This record gives sequence, C-alpha cells and structure tokens, in this order.
Amino acid sequence: MTPTGPGARMDQNGTSEGRVTDDDDTHRPTGAFPLTGHIQRLLQRVRAFDRRRPLVWDGLLTTFWVLFAVLDVSTGGWRSVALDPDVPASLVLAMSVTFSAPLLWRRSHPLAVLLFMAPFSLVNIWTGAVIQAAFLQEIVVFNIALRQPMRALAWSGAIVLAPLVIGSGHFPDDWDRVFVPHLYAFAFAALVGIVVRTRKEYTEALVDRANRLELERDQQAQLAAAAERTRIAREMHDIIGHNLSVITGLADGGAYAAAKSPERAAQALDAIGTTSRQALAELRRLLGVLRDPPDRADRTPQPTLDDIDALLEGVRSAGLPVHLNRHGTPPPVPLTPGRQLTVYRVMQEGLTNTLKHAATDESLAAEVTLTYRPTELEVLITDNGTLHPTDAPPAGTGQGITGMRERASLYDGTLEAGRPAATGWQVRLRLPLEDSPS
Repeated sequence: MTPTGPGARMDQNGTSEGRVTDDDDTHRPTGAFPLTGHIQRLLQRVRAFDRRRPLVWDGLLTTFWVLFAVLDVSTGGWRSVALDPDVPASLVLAMSVTFSAPLLWRRSHPLAVLLFMAPFSLVNIWTGAVIQAAFLQEIVVFNIALRQPMRALAWSGAIVLAPLVIGSGHFPDDWDRVFVPHLYAFAFAALVGIVVRTRKEYTEALVDRANRLELERDQQAQLAAAAERTRIAREMHDIIGHNLSVITGLADGGAYAAAKSPERAAQALDAIGTTSRQALAELRRLLGVLRDPPDRADRTPQPTLDDIDALLEGVRSAGLPVHLNRHGTPPPVPLTPGRQLTVYRVMQEGLTNTLKHAATDESLAAEVTLTYRPTELEVLITDNGTLHPTDAPPAGTGQGITGMRERASLYDGTLEAGRPAATGWQVRLRLPLEDSPS
C-alpha cells in the first residue's frame, strides 16, 4: 500500500514514502497474508478509536461484564461450581456487581480497583459461593502488567492471592479448587500483559528509530547541500576572482602600451582572450556538474601541483613578476587531489590579491616558496608592496582569506595572512601530508 496525504513525499526513484507512525500500517507486507493484513488494519482502527474515546470502550467493556455477571446469578449458573449453593442470592448479586462494575476504572486506578475488590474476594471464598465473576480481577491484573511498573504487578499478586489463601482455610478439603485456578489465571493474565507490553515497547522503539533515522537523513541531506553550496561558491570565487584580476591587469597594461607599442597591446589582447576562455571552460565544467546528469557531466580534472607553472605564467603575463622557489624533497607518494587543489587555490588567491595592486604599484613583485618537510608542505606567498598598512585589508578579513582558511581546515591545515613588516604582504599555508588518525 502506498501512503498518500500531506505526510507523504516522493523519493529519488519516484516512489512515495512517509514518516512511520503507530497508526500507520502501510509499511507492513500484508500482500502475502490478506487475512492477517485485514485483522491488523481492524485492530489498528480499534486502537485508534480507543485512544480518541477511552471512556466509550471502558463503558462498553464494563457493561458487558456487568450483564454477564447478573445473568450468571439470575440463571443460577454459579451454583454448579459453588462450595455452598445456599448462599443468599442477594449477596451473590452484590459480589458479582462489585467484581464487574469497578472495571470502568481499571486503567486509571488499577491498584485501587483491586484493593476495592479484595474484601469481596475474601467474602466470596469464605461463604463458599466461589462465583466466576471473581476472575474479572485478572482483567485488572492484565492492565497493571501492561502499563504499571513490575513493583505494582507484585503488589497486585499479593492483593489477589491473599484473600484466596485466607478463604481456602475455611474449606481445607477444597483448597485446590479455590486457590489453584485463580493462581493459574493470575499467572496467565500477568504473562499476557508482559508479552503485549514488550511487543508494544519494541514496536514503539522501532517506530521511534525509523523516525529518527529519517530525520537524521534529512538533516544530513541539508548539511551536504549546504557544504556543496559552500564548495561551489568557493570554487567560483577562486575562478572568477583570479581570472578577472588577470584580465584587468592585462587590459590596463594593453591600454598603456597601445599608444607606444601596438605589438604589446595585441599580445595583451591575445592573453585576455586566452584567460577568458580558460575561465569560461572552468565555469562550464563546474556548472555542468550541477546541471547535467553524472554520466554526462564534464569530468576534467581539477588543478594540481603540476599546473602551478601555468598559473604563474598567467600572472606574469598580467604584469606581476613572480619567482618560484622549491625546497625539500617531495614525498614519494603524491599528495591527494584535494590537498593539491587546496595548494593551487591558496596560491591562486594570494597572487590574485597581490595582482589587484599591480596597476598602482609598478615595482610590485611576488615570490612563492614551496617547502617540503617530512610531515607537511608549507606554501609561502609574499610580495614587496609599499602600501601604507591602513590601505591593506586587515589580517583574517575578506571572503578570499576566509575561503583559504576553510580549504586548509578541511585537511587539518593552518593558514596565516597578514603584513610581516612595515611593507609587504604574506600568506603562509601549512598542510599535513597525510590525514591525522581519528
């Protein structure tokens, strides 16, 4: 059966699914057992009606047993099992009503109901009437086993059996007829109540677990979507920010050289076109992953450490001199693609920030240092900017620096950005070569 209604929703395969509840029997495989499914649906409706209108069900049950007890007295059926058939009928009727009418409060005050019945149970045995209505105490015992603590069930056993032990002393030859049937009835009612209670608690635990798993799945999906949006925003910031800065530098240089050296202006325009095409290709790849199915999306590899030379060449063509230094020995096993992309993007962002000031500072130059250590890779990007410290962005501010720190933190790395002295700006990335053990 497929759930419908406001609580249902469609999963990725187009099938409908809904949150599991106690009243929802649609998740049960009833197709193979039609009769069982019909009975379970009927029981579900009865339970739902009982939860909505408990007094109606309690009243019907109490009325039925009162009528049954009165009928037993009026027809004289109680005499067939009585130890003393000469007990006054009025007393038998009073005891029958006493055992049946209090069932109306069996769920709200079960122990009080048993205590109320206990004196009449003693009179029932002591007089020898031994009416069958006394077994209605076991209905109360069942409710105690179903809803009350085990201590209450132990007290109910004492309340039910104590009058039987005392009363059977008045008929020592027939004690087994007086005591044993009620003992078996009490054990049966308590056992059934415990079994039903165990199954109910187990079902409720399964329902609660299913609901929590569904809630956690939805939360994980939301967190994954938020993380993916953040990653895409960071990638687009790096792609667009860097390439536009390069294009701006080339355009400014081309406009300056147009009057004096048309050949250099043409080179600048050619470089602008190349950079623009590269940026568009990266954006198409990034957005294609979102728009196209996985098997049709462009899976061009992300930039790695092998693309650093091309990155620096593009920055140089935009008018910023950059020098690259390498120290140490690279590890025999290459860094993971995520770490290589982090190094590339941090270097790209650091040089882009420097390139933004190249138009106003012709003497500006940058230096990139890659240092391999046994357990980490350090990337240091510095420039010789002469801007006043108040003209530079404060350390740790800006979307670019925030994005670099987020990238570094993904791999337990650290990033520091700031002005090391009166002039210049530096970005220092320290990235572990391997994941730390969890």
